[in-house]
Amino acid sequence: MYDVYQIMAGDTIDAIANKFGTNSSVIRQLNPNSGFGVGSMIVVPVTNQYFDIYTIKKGDSLYEIARKYNTDYNLLAMLNGISTNDYIYPDTTILVPKKDVKYYFTKDNDTLSSVNKLLGSNINNLLRQNKNIYLREGQLIVYKD
Repeated sequence: MYDVYQIMAGDTIDAIANKFGTNSSVIRQLNPNSGFGVGSMIVVPVTNQYFDIYTIKKGDSLYEIARKYNTDYNLLAMLNGISTNDYIYPDTTILVPKKDVKYYFTKDNDTLSSVNKLLGSNINNLLRQNKNIYLREGQLIVYKD
C-alpha cells in the first residue's frame, strides 16, 4: 500500500521517511529515478498501521525472519513481491506483517462479500482500510479490527 507525496521546501529524505513510519532506504528503493527536488512527486509506503519494516542482516533468510516474527514465510515473500527461493540482500528492507492484521491476496472470482466473509470483517471498515479494491487476482487486502 502506497501513497504519493509531493516534496516540499525543507524536506529531507530522512524527514519524509520518519513522517511515513519508514526509513530512507525504502524511499530511495521506491523512487530510483527521482531527483528528490522540491515539487517532485514520490511514492511512499503506508506501512505503520499494517506492517513493520525489517532491515535484512547478513546471513538472514526469509524463513528465519518469518520465524522471528512468528509469521508465514510464504506471506512474507508475497508481501515483498519475491519468491521464497530468492536471495535477500543485506541492508535492504522488507515489510513484515503485524500480528493483529489479517492479510488476503485476492483470487479469481472473489467478490467483496466473499473477501469480507473470509476476513471476518465489516464491509465499511474493509473499504476504509483498503483505498482501492479492484478484486483482481493477487491484490493484497488488509484488515485490522
